[in-house]
Amino acid sequence: MRKDSPPPLTAAVNPVAKFYLCFETKPLLATFLSLTLVIFVWNLQPYHENLISTTTTTTTAAQSLPIKSAANIASLSEKKLVNTPPNPNKRTFQPYGNAAALFVQMGAYRGGPTTFAVVGLSSKPTHVFGKPWYKCEWIPNNGNSSIKAKAYKILPDWGYGRVYTVVVVNCTFSENPNADNSGGKLILYAYYTESPRKYEKFTALEEAPNSYNESDYKPPYKYEYLYCGSSLYGNLSAARMREWIAYHAWFFGPNSHFVLHDAGGVSDEVRAVLEPWVRAGRVTLQDIKAQAEYDGYYYNQFLVVNDCLHRYRHSANWTFYFDVDEYIYIPNGNSLESVLLEFSNNTQFTIEQNAISSSLCLKESTHNYSRQWGFEKLIFRDSRTKIRRDRKYAIQAKNAYATGVHMSENVIGGTLHDTETKIRYYHYHNTITVHEELCRNLLPASAKNATTWLDKIPYVYDDNMKKLAPIIKEFERNAIGSVVS
Repeated sequence: MRKDSPPPLTAAVNPVAKFYLCFETKPLLATFLSLTLVIFVWNLQPYHENLISTTTTTTTAAQSLPIKSAANIASLSEKKLVNTPPNPNKRTFQPYGNAAALFVQMGAYRGGPTTFAVVGLSSKPTHVFGKPWYKCEWIPNNGNSSIKAKAYKILPDWGYGRVYTVVVVNCTFSENPNADNSGGKLILYAYYTESPRKYEKFTALEEAPNSYNESDYKPPYKYEYLYCGSSLYGNLSAARMREWIAYHAWFFGPNSHFVLHDAGGVSDEVRAVLEPWVRAGRVTLQDIKAQAEYDGYYYNQFLVVNDCLHRYRHSANWTFYFDVDEYIYIPNGNSLESVLLEFSNNTQFTIEQNAISSSLCLKESTHNYSRQWGFEKLIFRDSRTKIRRDRKYAIQAKNAYATGVHMSENVIGGTLHDTETKIRYYHYHNTITVHEELCRNLLPASAKNATTWLDKIPYVYDDNMKKLAPIIKEFERNAIGSVVS
């Protein structure tokens, strides 16, 4: 049964009700709340930005108020936002593209039964201002537990790096991780800082089942001599490259191999003079033009020579490092074999430079310079003494962990420097990119017995290389069937 409320008392019936009618409860409560809210908002004006940013809270509060009060709050907030000027000292940073990488791998190689090398580039600021480190792990294919090893990093470019520096990571395990020849993966962990929490993990090398052969890491090696060339860049002369490869193929003999690295300098003409040697198995030409994306020292020379060191570490007894405008020479009628036998107790030896003028030639009516090779007609040597000259070197790669452009500082064993009477190299500086005639300053025959000064540098006659030119041309003809021009 519904209960009805008693009828309201009217003023005529109840005089007291007339007094209370002026103070009805609901309007009074609404007025009180509105006044309280205005005072509250007024006191919090300095903090309006924080209040406005908490959208949910403001919206909830507004919904609990009469519509007119909520609209007033919104209007006040918008007014504050419009009138507040931006803070000129609050800076923003907008990134574009990618920063320097933590590690850019070029190659990874097994260096023996228990050791591996991972060769690559890394952000130089990371190594200068931080302490990145590495860890190695071998995951076998046979399902056994993985094996971990401590990694040693080597920075062989000695501060020459630019945006990127060269890093050689050595991983040495306590035992052969692939002893059963089931294969597996070498995993490298590259850490940004000393903290082990932030790192990159990637597969550096994979060995297929039955691919490991211990005899590959013991003598006798495939070659007696190996050449590891630096980056080939610029507008190289095909004629200069032709005579360089022909000379050294003769000099090192048939049991030698040349590894060249094309960083953009091997044009179609240069490739044409190298191709016969490639087909003959004497030359390997690697394309490294992608290195240009990473700003390292001098077309990433240090990266290239270290990759070559570890890629061919057990391929030859001696590995040579010099450039394609330099010619190795053995004086006094000695042989390369006899000299290296004498040096064999050392891990490496350095070679002194004989600098040759790039423009001085003899003026003789019998000379047809257009048909002569560079080392045949450039026969005046810089005779200055007691000055520091660049040296190049050869190394027993099996005893090296990393290397450089002019020598290695990461070897087991001694380094021999006193080699001038046994071996040297002629440097034909500023000739490798010259396509026109080299002879630009012609001297009389009397210059053979005198000192010639050019640009304040004394030069003397030296025809040691010239005497070998007929032998080299004949060798080239027999080796690859070229017609000597």
